[in-house]
This record gives sequence, structure tokens and C-alpha cells, in this order.
Amino acid sequence: MLATENGAPTTAAGLYNFGAGFMPPATPKGAFGLRTAFYSANSFKDNSGKDAPVDFSLDVLSLSLAHVRMTDHEVLGAKYGWGVVFPFLHMEASLDVSTPVGTFSRSADVFRQADIQVIPLILQWHPSRNLGVNAQFQIQAPTGDYDKDRLVSPGLNHWTFSPIFNATYISDTGFEISSSFELDFNTRNRATDYRNGVEYRHEFAMGQHVKDWTVGLGGYYYHQLTDDKAPSLTSGNRARTIAAGPALSFFRPGMPAVWLHGYKEFGTRNRAEGYSLALRIAQSF
Repeated sequence: MLATENGAPTTAAGLYNFGAGFMPPATPKGAFGLRTAFYSANSFKDNSGKDAPVDFSLDVLSLSLAHVRMTDHEVLGAKYGWGVVFPFLHMEASLDVSTPVGTFSRSADVFRQADIQVIPLILQWHPSRNLGVNAQFQIQAPTGDYDKDRLVSPGLNHWTFSPIFNATYISDTGFEISSSFELDFNTRNRATDYRNGVEYRHEFAMGQHVKDWTVGLGGYYYHQLTDDKAPSLTSGNRARTIAAGPALSFFRPGMPAVWLHGYKEFGTRNRAEGYSLALRIAQSF
């Protein structure tokens, strides 16, 4: 029924919305960011998009600290930079499954460090006054807390390598379209001999600039492109979901930039379906 190990996507969704194509400017100390998000789901969807016959709940509160350092060094005509993200997760989950011999129940409540994400390569281009484009390569390392016998864990116990491409276009009238495209290539979890399939994510936002604010719609499309592989699997189910909802951002030079959104998932297959709220703040120094 589940796709990806324990039904959990490898990297967080909903990171990029307005301004995705623009990295912070080159400054002496770089940009520091704080992101907090809450995700809640109370149902699993099967391969047909119907509720699976289980009693399930999952609440995840995440807190991430990020640092991005752009420079004036040029590579392939782009400004070079790098970054690092330190995430922490509070996860509460429960699962009850009815069987002919009774009810199988599991639960977990954990607050620990999740897997660190290192971005050794960021390339920022400005093809025109209205267009910003950047390419990134992200490495997610298995540094987070992990227990193979626990229902959920902040860490995933495998490496992930992710090429990312972001773009933002802002018209002369202030209408913005932003997109982010990401692929996740996963190694095998040696504790369980499980390997997630390749995962694809397209994040988007469109809206209107009104002075320092941008107001509109954001969301993401998540789709697992290849099957999972594990000794117990005869065929690997592939997950997918779509999320959308209101998005808001604030940007004024010299002040902290702010992003806020609320997304509801739908059209889900082989994974949990829920909603998320996220707030991100960043400041260059």
C-alpha cells in the first residue's frame, strides 16, 4: 500500500514559492533563515486514491535553521554560493490496523534532529531584469535520529542526492510566476535493505506584487517516478499528491524577508494525505 519507506517522502515539500529563482545577495556573513512548518494527516490513500482500511494519524512540527552564503565568484556565468540546513522534527504518529486475530497498534512520539542538508553548489543567473534562475545540488546526509523499529523517525538512515532548478519571472506590472523542480535519488537503508524510488517534485507560486507584499496561490506536485526496492516487495507502489493553497510573502530591502503559506493535499496515491502550514523568515548580514 505505501510508497517510499514508511510512506514518508524523502525531502520536505513546500520550501520554494515566491522568489524561488532569486538567491540572497552576496554579503560578508551571508543569509540566515528560520523555517517552521506543521503538517497533519489523518488518512492513508491506496493506489486508487481511496482511504485505506486503517486508523492513522500523523502530526509533524518542523523547525529548520538555514545558512546560505552567496559570493561574487562566477562559474559558468553565474554567481556561486553554498548552503546548509539543520532540521529538527517533533513527530506524533499512531496506526491501528484490524486483523482477523485482533487490532495491530503502533504509536510514536519523538522530538529529535532530522537529516542535515548540505548544498555545496548554488549557481545564480540573472538573464534579464525580470527573470531570476538558479541551479542547486543538495546532499541529504543520514545524521538524524533513526530507529528501524519505531513507527516514524526524524532521520531516514540513507543518503539522498538532489539536483534542483528554480526560476522566477516578474512582469513589469508586478505579476509573478515562480517554479522549483527537484529530483531525489536515494541510496539504500542498510538497516532495512529498503531503497526508495526516484522522487520528483514541482513547487509553484503565482501572485501579484502590491508594494512590499506578494499575494497569490502556491503549491506542489509530488510524484514518485520509479518503484521502491526491498526484499519483501514484489512490486513497488509509487506515491503522488498535489497540494495548493494561499501564499503570501513580504520583501523590503534591509528588512527580514517573510514567506507564509497554507496548503491542502488532494489527488493522493499510496501515501498520507493532509495539510501543511509554513512560515519562513530570512535576513542577510
